[in-house]
Amino acid sequence: MNLEQLRGFAEIARTAHFTRAAERLHLAQPSLSRQISSLERELGVELFHRARGNVALTAAGEQLLPIARRMLADADAARDEMAELAGLRRGRIRLGATPTLCTSLVAEALVEFRERYPGIDIEMLERGSRSLIAALMEGALDLALIVTSVSSGAARAVLEREPILSERLVAVSSAEGPDPFEGAVRDPDGAVGIAELARVPQVAFPENYDLRVATDAAFRAEALTPAIAVEGVEMDAALRFAERGIGVAVVPAMVAVDAPGLRATPLAGAELTRTVSIARRSDMAPTHAGAAMQALIRETADRLAAPEHGLVKRV
Repeated sequence: MNLEQLRGFAEIARTAHFTRAAERLHLAQPSLSRQISSLERELGVELFHRARGNVALTAAGEQLLPIARRMLADADAARDEMAELAGLRRGRIRLGATPTLCTSLVAEALVEFRERYPGIDIEMLERGSRSLIAALMEGALDLALIVTSVSSGAARAVLEREPILSERLVAVSSAEGPDPFEGAVRDPDGAVGIAELARVPQVAFPENYDLRVATDAAFRAEALTPAIAVEGVEMDAALRFAERGIGVAVVPAMVAVDAPGLRATPLAGAELTRTVSIARRSDMAPTHAGAAMQALIRETADRLAAPEHGLVKRV
């Protein structure tokens, strides 16, 4: 068994196609087929069901895939570590983050990182927290910024999580239009409660979105049914719709910082806050690039938690 065979196997599993996998690996399709046949003979099992126009993993292939991904990730990490002996002049960092963090904390950190370490390649994976945790478990990421707790026992045993920020959720609306919460009951900080939010037409994210899950849980806890203007949109569209007055969108406070077209109304209640954490595998030593990125993310978190951004706090 060698890394070329495992890389070919993983790429075929990803594309479900021998020819497309060969093109991505810059191999002739017969060469890739021979690699896989050799791997199957060595292991004594078939890894793929082969049918015209369709390739699917066998049960043995399903078992091998996460192992192969971890081995390839370890090999890549070894190459990166050796390259970094040159002093962070070259290397790679694989960073994952949720969509809302990509538009705020991550964007700020990457600008500074590129200025300090222009030779380091950055690979980004933008997914929900659960998908990012799974990618960390497979060894596909060096670091991930997540906003949910590590739930499974297997993940808790392997992952190290460092909380760095706590932020309020806010309801954003058009800065030029009427205040949708005009006359609403507010707490001393100017925040409105979940009942007031439920009365205002909303631009809602997909149901599996971390933010949607949190707000839906808050509504259910109070037996409330929110008014929905439009649902199923991603972050950029939600912000644009809110700016045009279609409805309010519930977003993290960081997203609304430096957004002059939006009015941000803080939401009351501990359930309408979230904690941002840096997660990584505790059983793998961080690369130099990974450690530099983690330190820079902490610096960026400190800036975003400055007093003028009062809805964001350093943990």
